[in-house]
Amino acid sequence: MSQSIAVDVRILDKEYRVMCPLNERDDLIASARELDKRMQEIRDHSRIIGSERIAVIAALNLMHELLQKDVLQQETDRSLNKRLSHIAQQIDNALSS
Repeated sequence: MSQSIAVDVRILDKEYRVMCPLNERDDLIASARELDKRMQEIRDHSRIIGSERIAVIAALNLMHELLQKDVLQQETDRSLNKRLSHIAQQIDNALSS
């Protein structure tokens, strides 16, 4: 079982202590930095007031990006599978000739 540690992160000028597996510490810190950056951008470039509302908008933006990447990955996978099937068919045809 992996050991958990407490990691202090700063998001939108507030400190949070978060428990995470030791081997995920760097990813947690990077995630917190990215979230902080995005929340600061929302706060500085919009009329949204309140850290909770800013957090919700940041979460919605991140989920939208994630879903777009998922769709793109699915399209890439389908295209690659189609190309691989075509190549496999060409190999089968060449071997049976």
